[in-house]
Amino acid sequence: MGEKKNALFTTAVIAAIILIFTAADLCRGDRFYSETENRLLAARPKASGETVFSGKFAEDYEAYVTDQFVSRDKWIGIKTRMDILLQKKEINGVYLGEDGYLIEQHLPEDYSEILAAKKTALLLELVGEWDAAVMLVPTADNILADKMPANAPCYDQAALLEQIAAQVGDRNYVDVYGSLKAHSQEDIYYRSDHHWTSLGAYYGYLAWAENRGETPYAYRTNAMTVVSEDFLGTLHSKTNLDRAGDTIRYFEGTEKRPVTVTYDFNRVTDTFYERSYLDTKNQYGFFLDDNHAFIQIDTSYRNGKTLFVIKDSYANSMVPLLTPHYERIYVVDLRYYNGRLSTLMKQMEPEGGMDVLVLYNCIHFLEEFEYM
Repeated sequence: MGEKKNALFTTAVIAAIILIFTAADLCRGDRFYSETENRLLAARPKASGETVFSGKFAEDYEAYVTDQFVSRDKWIGIKTRMDILLQKKEINGVYLGEDGYLIEQHLPEDYSEILAAKKTALLLELVGEWDAAVMLVPTADNILADKMPANAPCYDQAALLEQIAAQVGDRNYVDVYGSLKAHSQEDIYYRSDHHWTSLGAYYGYLAWAENRGETPYAYRTNAMTVVSEDFLGTLHSKTNLDRAGDTIRYFEGTEKRPVTVTYDFNRVTDTFYERSYLDTKNQYGFFLDDNHAFIQIDTSYRNGKTLFVIKDSYANSMVPLLTPHYERIYVVDLRYYNGRLSTLMKQMEPEGGMDVLVLYNCIHFLEEFEYM
């Protein structure tokens, strides 16, 4: 009888907890956006005969419940602390690295040779048509080897880059891997976010300038301006640990001459930097106003040269460094641009032609790059 009473009591407690959280969910209503995770949250799915029988409704509803769970951020933090007590070195796709580094996990089995061959073929088509420069930036797991947990698996981006370099050729391939590896003991990646820092972007810029035969602008790395000291990025959101924030810096030299920046053919500003993001969770949005489908930058350098950049968010902190070399820069993010890239490039190409730069981190290149 004692065991039966204990079982009934346990069942009643679990049922009460479920009832309380369900009631809390109903009273609070759904959230549209998570500032902590910087993403849209799943909405309540609508049931239909087709979605129910196919299993899609159950799948969507599970995602909805997971995203809308009451105090979700706090529960993530509690789970992370329990995982740390169990001495886990990977939590929710994030490695707990040395010196406070959170490093995004990229498993070898998630990036097949077929996928790499498909993306490389598209890249070669673009390079052949536009004589494009290619800068694919390795992520922190491949550069900060000394910060990674022992024997932690990661996708070999060096091997991918060797293959791409051999096919693209030295003239079009910008070796940023070697540049970053040479400076791996410096703060070239954020500790709580998956992006490179302004210093990392600067070393990428130097690699680009060397490849293009350009004289780099004299940016002062020892005099970068600090705009935040409490940045907690995307990887922090996945673990929700109490920790000190990262420092965001930028080069004031990029603002020495006037610029006009037009976002999505609509909003016009006179700066590369949107300071309102520094008061939000998404502080990296400070660079180029976060992400846009299309950006046009008109500089004060009257040299008649145009650059067309095809990019992911890694480019946001590097594009401003390129302005001394061009009179006009176009920037396209294929995650948000829905038209044909080749058609847009032909429309924007001036009579004298234009330079083209493909700038992604290696993982986003495999996941997102397209050319049509």
